[in-house]
Amino acid sequence: MNRQKSDLSENQSTKKTKWWKIPLGAIGVGLLVVIGYVAYVFLTYSRIKDNVPLEVKGNSDQPAKTDQEYTIVTYNIGFGAYTADFTFFMDEGKESRARSKESVLTCVNGTGDVALSYTPDFTLFQEVDTDSTRSHHVDEAKLLTDKFDAYGTYDSVFAPNYHSAYLMYPLTAPHGASNSGLLTESRFEITSSLRRSLPIATGIKKILDLDRCYSISRIPVENGKELILINTHLSAYGTDAAQGNAQLEMLFEDMKKEYDKGNYVICGGDFNHDFLVNSREYFNPGTDKIYSWCNPFPDEIIPEGFRKCTDYAEGMVSSTRYTNIPYSADSFTVILDGFIVSDNVTCEYVQNIDTAYQYTDHNPVVMKFKLNAE
Repeated sequence: MNRQKSDLSENQSTKKTKWWKIPLGAIGVGLLVVIGYVAYVFLTYSRIKDNVPLEVKGNSDQPAKTDQEYTIVTYNIGFGAYTADFTFFMDEGKESRARSKESVLTCVNGTGDVALSYTPDFTLFQEVDTDSTRSHHVDEAKLLTDKFDAYGTYDSVFAPNYHSAYLMYPLTAPHGASNSGLLTESRFEITSSLRRSLPIATGIKKILDLDRCYSISRIPVENGKELILINTHLSAYGTDAAQGNAQLEMLFEDMKKEYDKGNYVICGGDFNHDFLVNSREYFNPGTDKIYSWCNPFPDEIIPEGFRKCTDYAEGMVSSTRYTNIPYSADSFTVILDGFIVSDNVTCEYVQNIDTAYQYTDHNPVVMKFKLNAE
């Protein structure tokens, strides 16, 4: 009898031990999955090389001319996801990817149509996806290039800005893998183009900052000089003022080199700085919100011979919204986008266009300019 009781006691003890193994095993598997995923993210991380020649597509063979008015548009298309009521999880919103492929097509076609409505000679697009989970794998660069080709004769250049590992967050609808870049369209011949890698955050921050670049496209001018057209998208998340300045200093160094050669230089895009320095206060009076993606633009480091084009012909209009809530009068808005030109370029008109953020979280900026004859 005592032996039977002893055996029964041992069996009960074994059962108890096995019961505790279940949650411990689940925790162990969970930890292995997390560790494996973190390892995957870091092991697959790679920066795109610097000084990469870019393919120029198109059949334009025309040089630009001096003392002739041209129109240029810069437009961040927000990877085709941002309808006016879209909110983004990295901006304290809820959504992580475009709602559908059809929505992406509508938004990208909409931004292309808005840009073309200004009959642009040059267009600089940012955040153009080619094969991303968040944009349902729509090749937005091809979509826009085909639209411009149907409209007229354009040369085009696509510069891959960043690619990322599969982001498993939010768990219910992961942001996924991203492949995104900068698209430049030109009515005039682009003889060559180059991708320059910008300095980015290090350590774990680099996973949020991704990669960043600008493209330098060369357009011949009839007087033997070149128009240097630069398309850029500076860092937003995981950055600080020092890093933002480092990116601008590199950009300005390349711009100054070209200006010193006697070339015309136009740089446009999304600078992820408060382009006017004080647009945050202008559009959001009394706000105490401060975000790293709209630190004041460091005007003091702009090199001699260059200036921002901010004399808006039709008044102040914001160029981006914070996407924590659907767009409304209560939205936090600032000016991040614009143009910086060398002093041999005359800016005759510049204006941020109010689209009510219908297709993207940015508004386009339109500039009319002339290349000065000497």
